[in-house]
Amino acid sequence: MTDALPQVLQALGEVYDPCCREKGISVVDMGLVRSATMDDAGRTRVELLLTSGWCPFAARVLDEVAACVRAIPGVRDAEVDIVWDEAWSTDRLSADAARKLRFLPNPAQVPDRNAYLAVHHRPAPATAKEETR
Repeated sequence: MTDALPQVLQALGEVYDPCCREKGISVVDMGLVRSATMDDAGRTRVELLLTSGWCPFAARVLDEVAACVRAIPGVRDAEVDIVWDEAWSTDRLSADAARKLRFLPNPAQVPDRNAYLAVHHRPAPATAKEETR
């Protein structure tokens, strides 16, 4: 059994979590790949973490990962499993993914909270009930 992680990570750099495709964040950048091994016969096993146990795209991601791994030279078959003994956390994000997913600035970078909110906060649209008042 050999560590196939470097080869697998390189190949999976083009497989995207459907929720992050528009931001260009791959399953590798998300930190979803926990391990990858290959035996002498070219059978490869990849362990993935999910960001949520309720991920509606899990089956799709598993299929895409398996197809991508099978395309790696020397791989004859690919088994892709979700592992549940380790929870995914944002600590697994690559620096680039963390930057792309940062929704709010670091509080230390906002000297005037009220001014920041005045520029960036959009009030919720009025409901029909509120408009009739």
